[in-house]
Amino acid sequence: MAGKLRARLRNHEVLTDRPDYALVGVLRIPEVVRSPYQLIFRRVMMAVAVLMLAVLVVYLDRDGYRDVQEDQMSFLDCLYYATVSLSTTGYGDITPLTPSARLINVIVITPLRVLFLIILISTTMAALTERSRQAFKIQRWRHTMRNHTVVVGYGTKGRTAVDAMLGDGIAPSEIVVVDTDQAVLESAASLGLVTVHGSATKSDVQRLAGVQNAASIIVATNRDDTAVLVTLTAREVGPNAKIVAAIRETDNAHLLRQSGADSVVVSSETAGRLLGIARTTPTVVEMIEDLLTPEAGFAIAEREVERDEIGGSPRHLSDIVLGVVREGRLVRVGSPEVDAVEENDRLLYIRRVSN
Repeated sequence: MAGKLRARLRNHEVLTDRPDYALVGVLRIPEVVRSPYQLIFRRVMMAVAVLMLAVLVVYLDRDGYRDVQEDQMSFLDCLYYATVSLSTTGYGDITPLTPSARLINVIVITPLRVLFLIILISTTMAALTERSRQAFKIQRWRHTMRNHTVVVGYGTKGRTAVDAMLGDGIAPSEIVVVDTDQAVLESAASLGLVTVHGSATKSDVQRLAGVQNAASIIVATNRDDTAVLVTLTAREVGPNAKIVAAIRETDNAHLLRQSGADSVVVSSETAGRLLGIARTTPTVVEMIEDLLTPEAGFAIAEREVERDEIGGSPRHLSDIVLGVVREGRLVRVGSPEVDAVEENDRLLYIRRVSN
């Protein structure tokens, strides 16, 4: 009995087994932000449209209505009746007399009255239906999101990585940020990024972020031990994803590679080398920063080999080629192994970025 109870509690805690409406607040899908004036104008137009429809219905059946003076209904009378009827004022000075007019009033005017009131209080209704709308968006996102990038940690490293991807033309909706800090997730959501609130050391949080269908995963946590745990979990959940992880200490690089990371960036070592170079040749550091900044100047990029380049030397191409990626392995220019470019190679080169 106790074992069954523990199993039920364990299953209840798995995020991916929860219904979509229970994920609102954990998984956040970006949406287009509209001006308040646009929203108010849109609602006013909807209310006017409903009112005009009610006026048309009453006007077409105006012979079935009479006012207190027994006069025939004019268009102004129809407009007046529709206005007081939809607003539920109902002075009683104009009433439907014939059975057909009363039937139309029940079948058409009453639903229009309800619709009119809903539009008038749409701000309140929007707040009430926000959870259902978010649940629908989460359901659609979980079924369609493929080949995206998951960024674990939205600190300095994570934000810089996201800025680099956005600078390379990746759509914000194709980037998912996972973090435990709700404040930084708000900052990510303001850029149009999908956010997941939770610890990426847990497999259910990673599955909620779509790691199993992701093309790449960037691990940018603040602690090396956390990076190792996140990488281990990510490799289990997404065996085909490319994992890039950042750590502080060089001694932990082999742990990340053993955990399944395809590439490891040592932040302290990289910063230290740049500091050492800057002591004597600061312009070199300036050029390296330029190469790492995709917005302007130069940038390091990768592309496929063009047909007329096959068989030629990578050193004689129009682009400045730094290396050749062959069968997933980087071979630097100058090695006899890449004297001639092959059809399935990819070129690592320096491209000029227009301002």
